[in-house]
Amino acid sequence: MTASHPLDRPVWSALTTRQAPLAEGAGPALRFQAPYGLFAAMADGSPASLAALPELIAPDGGVALVEVEPPPAVPGTEVVSRAGIWQMVCEALTPEARPADFEIVDLTDADAPAMLALATLTEPGPFFERTHRLGQFVGVKVDGKLIAMAGERMKPDGFTEVSGVCTDPNHRGKGYAGALMRVVAQRVAERGETAFLHSYSHNKGAIALYESLGFRLRSELSMTVLRRA
Repeated sequence: MTASHPLDRPVWSALTTRQAPLAEGAGPALRFQAPYGLFAAMADGSPASLAALPELIAPDGGVALVEVEPPPAVPGTEVVSRAGIWQMVCEALTPEARPADFEIVDLTDADAPAMLALATLTEPGPFFERTHRLGQFVGVKVDGKLIAMAGERMKPDGFTEVSGVCTDPNHRGKGYAGALMRVVAQRVAERGETAFLHSYSHNKGAIALYESLGFRLRSELSMTVLRRA
């Protein structure tokens, strides 16, 4: 589990640097505090790390590991799911074809219930009570209702993940996702950081959108979700 680049092990990199205040656990295994997210990582594949990880899993909960290779068997846990992930980075956004003809607004804590409801409806990835506090989120509202959003999640040194991208099924096909992602990625770049994201490797439609914005494949990873046995 050695890493020569912050994105080789994005969860571990985030939890041991900029997002360390949001980490639960110590030493050989860490996870985002449960209200913020599902993601966890071990320092290595040693017995101490393998023993520490299950202690971070609630009896009715789970954790997700994102690594180059699936983790070794973790005693006391069972695999819920395993999926291939594309990790993509954006060194430069593509030129905008035309400005968005809808208003994009900054989302705040006041929007948290609507954000959680939209994420629950559309399932863009793990999204919990405080996920919206991991970074800036922007959205589109119609008649006061949030119908699309995108924001930030993991933050290894020098990088910020674009995440939480979703649109109400009744409002798709209008360019909301791409426009929102462009705003998020541009803000990341303006801070002197590089935007990156993760996508299921089988989600060809989403990958095509990301490529149209300037994101390119950096690495193929594996996401493994574990629960207590």
